[in-house]
Amino acid sequence: MNPLSRFAAAPLLGAVMLVALLLAPAATCAQAPQSYRIAGRVVNATTGDPVRRATVSVLSQEQNSLVASVLTDMDGNFAVPGLAAGKYPLTASRRGFRTAYYDEHGGFNTAIVTGPGQDTGHLVFQLAPGAVIYGTVTGDGGDPEQNSSVVLFRRDPAAPNRPPVQVEGGSTDDTGAYEFSDLEAGDYFVAVGAQPWYAMHSMPAVAQPGENSLDVAYPVTFFDSTTDEASASLISVTAGARAEANISLHAVPAIRLKVAGPRQPDTSPGIDLRQTVFGAEFPAQVDVQSSSNGSWDIVGLAPGHYELNTTNPPRAMEVDASSNMDIDAASGTPSPAVQGAVRMADGSPPGDVNLILGRRDNTGSQLNATAHRGKFQFEAVPPGVWMLSAASTQGSIPVSSITGGGGGPGNQITVRDQPLSITVTLSRSQTRVEGFARSGGKAAPGAMIVLVPRDPAAYVSLVRLDQSDSDGSFSLRDVPPGRYTVVAIADGWKLDRQDPNVIARFLPGGEPVTIGTQAGAVVQLPRPVDAASP
Repeated sequence: MNPLSRFAAAPLLGAVMLVALLLAPAATCAQAPQSYRIAGRVVNATTGDPVRRATVSVLSQEQNSLVASVLTDMDGNFAVPGLAAGKYPLTASRRGFRTAYYDEHGGFNTAIVTGPGQDTGHLVFQLAPGAVIYGTVTGDGGDPEQNSSVVLFRRDPAAPNRPPVQVEGGSTDDTGAYEFSDLEAGDYFVAVGAQPWYAMHSMPAVAQPGENSLDVAYPVTFFDSTTDEASASLISVTAGARAEANISLHAVPAIRLKVAGPRQPDTSPGIDLRQTVFGAEFPAQVDVQSSSNGSWDIVGLAPGHYELNTTNPPRAMEVDASSNMDIDAASGTPSPAVQGAVRMADGSPPGDVNLILGRRDNTGSQLNATAHRGKFQFEAVPPGVWMLSAASTQGSIPVSSITGGGGGPGNQITVRDQPLSITVTLSRSQTRVEGFARSGGKAAPGAMIVLVPRDPAAYVSLVRLDQSDSDGSFSLRDVPPGRYTVVAIADGWKLDRQDPNVIARFLPGGEPVTIGTQAGAVVQLPRPVDAASP
């Protein structure tokens, strides 16, 4: 370049330098935020072998929406880069394996926390193969029973003495076959209910004993082909196993019940017959016909234990049906009305609230009522101990207390043979109790966190659970006002967390917390909670 051209270009060069200097601070301020990665390996929980081409998904904690998704390589490795600091639940899925969250325990899991100082690059994600229980249901003569109701129950490994809970249900196909797949390893029971296709039930008024050989029924039958619930055979399956459970049904003479009701011409008769299996309601496959004098004829009933509820007047009784019976509906225990008022702990109007009564032992059906302008009534509640829950269009609402006859702290009421009037206090509190679980001065991920109400009677309704995340943090949501203790139990998921007596021995090492009616959205524990060993 010659001198003239150099001087001629000087103004332009100076302008460019000036623009660059003006833009330099802006560029410095707009530095990209630091990003993090989550990486690890997906392995078969049974064999330890890598799981190839498994889908690993990173989710947002608040919306549970998908943030990123990758496939594992031939060695089961995965890596998700470019993540902002935060908390991320992980899921993994692969055909032949049960889709699961990372370190999942009974609906809870450990989210991965990214940020400065967090080791998120060496995860071991154990994915368990799904188990299968299958079989064929046959009747007398070996013929397949199609359209039979098949129900699967699972025994809680942490509480083997509690009744198993229903986990799945279905029907047999035209070959009598059924299958439950993608099951968690554990102990199961199978129950079948059906009606012989050829059965013809006679009314008591016209039938003679032994006259109709087709007046038969199938009792509820369990694997291995027993009608005794206590003798049902346990089906234990390991991860990835297939267990065959064939069940044979045998027809028995059907039982006929004649239930004498009120003889009032203007009274509408009503009857409800229920059968429970392992505490869960099982459909009673019978024919019920009412007569003009207010009585009922029940035909096609299989032998078994039933709960009979009648209206006008409301009565409840237990029936052990082993032969034809005449029953006086008035001889049952009265099912009184339960009425009362609903109020909010903060004094605000309750609005319309749906109330649900369920038996404490989880047997039978639930009862429903709507509280309008703070008033409600359950027309007829069979005697027993019931648990009350509440919900609105926005979701469930914790029951803080029940006062009046039969009530107490928490959500439990006892119904006898007299009407009850109670006041139900609800809390719309959105308070979260947050903290950290520590063990030996370090984060304790995967610990069971339990918020225990100080009043043992309120345990069922007010207890809250969570699982600590990878940095030991936890969040207990929707905590109503009250006094509590927060406990952390390392590997506590093997314990019966439903039993307050089991959790009670960890209370001395917990952290107390009191939630007032004016508590904010978040209450932070001042100290970490030491994770105790079970």
